[in-house]
Amino acid sequence: MMKLSLFTLCVSYATAFMAARPANRNSIVLQAEKSQALPFLNRPALLDGSMAGDVGFDPLGLSGIDDVGIDLYWLREAEIKHARVAMLAVVGIVQVEIFGPAPGCEAATAKCQMDSFWQLWNSHPQYIAAGLIGIMFIETVSGIATTSGRESGVREPGDFGLDPLEFGKGDPARFQRLKAQEIANGRLAMWAAAGLLVQGCSTHDGGLENFMTALSDNAF
Repeated sequence: MMKLSLFTLCVSYATAFMAARPANRNSIVLQAEKSQALPFLNRPALLDGSMAGDVGFDPLGLSGIDDVGIDLYWLREAEIKHARVAMLAVVGIVQVEIFGPAPGCEAATAKCQMDSFWQLWNSHPQYIAAGLIGIMFIETVSGIATTSGRESGVREPGDFGLDPLEFGKGDPARFQRLKAQEIANGRLAMWAAAGLLVQGCSTHDGGLENFMTALSDNAF
């Protein structure tokens, strides 16, 4: 009996000096907020829903990058910029296919915009050069705004103060909803623009031509 008591006492002292196991570690992991877009993954730490259109979609963990001048602010600026360019690109591609080339660009007669680009390049390369100069100017302004905005913390990504219809002066909730709609439509437009370019390079037909062909081929 004495030996059993001494053994129990020694065990109790030994366990007192053992490192305590994090008993609630699994519960903390299980209670972590899940991504709205990918419910089987935890929400990325920096994607807290404060940005319009943020649904926690970041399977590659890009939002956590903070090196060589690239961080979440820079990535958001790039996303909004490409979304706006893609929306303009889709409208422009479809508009030219329906109504024909713009004045001064009559040589670009192909329905496929990739083919019409090379037609314009061969006939009026100065137009392409002027476009590249315009892009350089826009990128310079955007780069300065992004750098100063990231340093000051005042400017939101993509905000250039361009609001001629004064949407930002109305109901804040409505303005936030409009920003979410802009990024959602911009993301869709990026997929649409990529699809138009790829199908144009593959079939050398216009986007609407390919769409009508797909409808007729799948008609019952």
